[in-house]
Amino acid sequence: MAGHSKWKNIQRRKNAQDAKRGKVFMKMAREIFVAAKQGGGDTETNAALRLAVDKAKAHNMPHDNIDRAIKKATGDLDGVNYEEFTYEGYGPGGVAVMVKVLTDNKNRTAADVRHAFNKNDGNLGENGCVSYLFDRKGFLVVNRESHEVDEESMLLEVIEAGADEMETSEDAYEIYTEAENFTEVKNSLENSGFSFETAEITMFPQTYTSLGEDDTAKMLKLIDTLEDNDDVQDIYHNLEANEEMIENLTSSN
Repeated sequence: MAGHSKWKNIQRRKNAQDAKRGKVFMKMAREIFVAAKQGGGDTETNAALRLAVDKAKAHNMPHDNIDRAIKKATGDLDGVNYEEFTYEGYGPGGVAVMVKVLTDNKNRTAADVRHAFNKNDGNLGENGCVSYLFDRKGFLVVNRESHEVDEESMLLEVIEAGADEMETSEDAYEIYTEAENFTEVKNSLENSGFSFETAEITMFPQTYTSLGEDDTAKMLKLIDTLEDNDDVQDIYHNLEANEEMIENLTSSN
């Protein structure tokens, strides 16, 4: 993973999400709803729900919204049922793309996702066509400005917590874990006094695809179109980030 820091991509995504806070809260509520529906409304016994609630809190989602989503899922309030699906395909230039959705209308969502790909020189593929190119891992980001700890001491904390790897950027310590060890590592670091800018189980590409400016612009448009869809929860891709090019394209829009 060296040389392919997620931190800048996470920052860009969070900045975009902050501009659409209402949509973010709705997406978070759906994720909480599904986790509670599948495993019950107790965060102590439902690890998926606890992770979804932590993610919502990291986005400053109000407690009432979180509580309402759990109550809907456990039958205390009337609500719709959401199903989880993952679509796989290729963006412009052959970039591998996975799109995780939660929807109450699969036909509508499938049509919307397909349209987003087709409109931006991509195409949907069969299940499994690109998922083998990604690894599912836990990812934690500790902001360096918020914690007075040097890199060597932080690395010792990370090793003791049971994480696999740590990378250091100018802004943050980026910590990677096996998916099944994520909660244990997170709890251990929290008990040591650390808080997180990001704490999630996500998908990391094994290889990356570089694009020229035109295809990069189309890829960014594809991502933006998908993010605007209320049913889309997460987007994973293996675009090689050229920060200068992306900043130029973003500022020109």
